[in-house]
Amino acid sequence: NDGHFIPVLGFGTYAPEEVPKSEALEATKLAIEVGFRHVDSAHLYQNEEQVGQAIRSKIADGTVKREDVFYTSKLWCTFLRPELVQPALEKSLKNLQLDYVDLYIIHSPVSLKPGNRFVPKDESGKLIFDSVDLCHTWEALEKCKDAGLTKSIGVSNFNHKQLEKILNKPGLKYKPVCNQVECHPYLNQSKLLEFCKSHDIVLVAYAALGSQLSSEWENQNHPVLLEDPVLCAIAKKHKQTPALIALRYQVQRGVVVLAKSFNKKRIKEDMQVFDFELT
Repeated sequence: NDGHFIPVLGFGTYAPEEVPKSEALEATKLAIEVGFRHVDSAHLYQNEEQVGQAIRSKIADGTVKREDVFYTSKLWCTFLRPELVQPALEKSLKNLQLDYVDLYIIHSPVSLKPGNRFVPKDESGKLIFDSVDLCHTWEALEKCKDAGLTKSIGVSNFNHKQLEKILNKPGLKYKPVCNQVECHPYLNQSKLLEFCKSHDIVLVAYAALGSQLSSEWENQNHPVLLEDPVLCAIAKKHKQTPALIALRYQVQRGVVVLAKSFNKKRIKEDMQVFDFELT
């Protein structure tokens, strides 16, 4: 809604801590080589240095120009106080060694106590929250856009009420361009998608192949999306993998989809999402 374009297929770079950071470097390089033009990372992932290096090396060898690559970074929850927003983005740019990002989004609508810990907790292991008005955070993001540090600004993990809070803000200068949320056939977000479309906000899907986070976050007894019989039957019919069916499903609903894999074969395979159509 601000005149810029976002490639519909993105490469996600989140990896658990045990994965060496060098893998993000190699995987991002390969992703750009096979045709990905949208790369999604975040300060929280602690790999922006490597991802930036991958992008710069692909610019240096002539594979792409800077303007060909759409790069997203995210403002972490401990930086939601307005005065911390621009320094946080500048830190990301310094790690990336890029002049600007294409999209900068609020990682989550939950404000945590500022400091040197990503997830501040008290003695009893409870999160230490901070009290910040998201509208003030948003105004700081608008200033980053005006300063040319980011081309577009958006949000992530917001529900429709939190989005409305920003949209109805007095003196709103720029609407969020997107809302990045967990979205897959088991959590299709149809109501949120409808709401976003009605406000010209793009829905960006992460965990598009079903969430595979740590056991701390999810119920290990839940069914595995990629083993779903319906998905597998559709995959068989189209002679594609269940993963490609799940990605194609999002593309056809008008959702921007992030594919996340550090596996060479799968990174190449994900580009085939444009080779077929679902009924």
